[in-house]
Amino acid sequence: MRSEDDLEVRDAVHSGVVADWFDDPWDDVDEVWRAETEHRPAQRRWIGVILAVLAGLGIVALLIAGAVGWWLIRQLNPPGEAATSERFVVTAQDTLDTVADRLAKDGIIAHAGVFRWYTERQGGLDLEPGTYVLRPGDHVGNLLAVLRTPPSQTFTRVVFPEGFTVEQMGRRLAERLPDLDGDVFTELALVDGSVRSEYQPDDVTSLEGLLFPDTYQIAGDENELRVVERMARLMERVGRQEGIEEASLSPYQVLVIASMIEREAKVDEDRAKIARVIYNRLFLGMPLQIDATLYYGQDADTPFRVLKERDTPYNTYRYPGLPPTPIANPGRASIRAALNPSPNPPPGDSICLELQPSEPCLYLYYVLADAEGRHAFASTLEQHERNIAAAIAAGVLE
Repeated sequence: MRSEDDLEVRDAVHSGVVADWFDDPWDDVDEVWRAETEHRPAQRRWIGVILAVLAGLGIVALLIAGAVGWWLIRQLNPPGEAATSERFVVTAQDTLDTVADRLAKDGIIAHAGVFRWYTERQGGLDLEPGTYVLRPGDHVGNLLAVLRTPPSQTFTRVVFPEGFTVEQMGRRLAERLPDLDGDVFTELALVDGSVRSEYQPDDVTSLEGLLFPDTYQIAGDENELRVVERMARLMERVGRQEGIEEASLSPYQVLVIASMIEREAKVDEDRAKIARVIYNRLFLGMPLQIDATLYYGQDADTPFRVLKERDTPYNTYRYPGLPPTPIANPGRASIRAALNPSPNPPPGDSICLELQPSEPCLYLYYVLADAEGRHAFASTLEQHERNIAAAIAAGVLE
């Protein structure tokens, strides 16, 4: 309710009593509301535009951050399976920059800069010269872990089977450790003479038969010479364990015999009997006629009849006695057989029944008898020829 004073003022205004009063639009509530509503929409539009721009910039920033993050993840952990392991050599002159650049050039990592960035944020990398085994396309963290492990603490398992020659060992070494040269290994073991065995005669440079075939864990910082040394030392140790120095023959002669046993025997039960055949023939002055000796140093595809006619010091059909060197590197079982040949068959054995009582029954012949690699042994040439005929009939000989 309005007061009397307000009514008086209004009447005075309308009557002209108050001469200096003038109309003000703000005195009218309707005018005030109209003025307010004229300015607010414009202000709201500007605020809306600003908020929209800010929201758009935020979305763009998020999209950019997401794209960069996704790209970075792909560089650190490429999609798909990692490739087959490759060898990567670090030299004494290498730095993180040169290693990163070569890794990228070789296709082992996707981006050199990302590798440097990641490595620096993971504490850096102290490089040690040597050979490292890396899988292209592997997670950068895995690659970094390998590069942080010194080559002297990384090993490659290499199996050298019994009966391998030095040349075969060299090829196997190069297959498993591509940074090592099989030809260098062979040269060191056969010709060079830098490594010698205590069982090696003074006039022999070849280590054929003097390198022990086994499974070796070869460190990433080892070279060909070191591998040859390890194999020669292990053969010496095995020889001592088997009592090779107590034999009536020299250790080298024992290893020559063991090498022939290794190449001839296919089953363990035959090793000692083959050893006895060799010793009997040596005692009687008979040619050994060991087929495996003919193939030493020859093309394996050469027909046997051709090899049998070749005049080489390893032709034990032509020359009596032992061949000049071992023909392979024997394992423990063959060395043991060479040191412990089987006794000759007792008089009641089937191969002795055809002999006269005055004739000694000796193991003198053997021939392959079945598909499993067992041999048939004989004391006479007639028995041996029957065994050969049976082997041909069974399809184990041509």
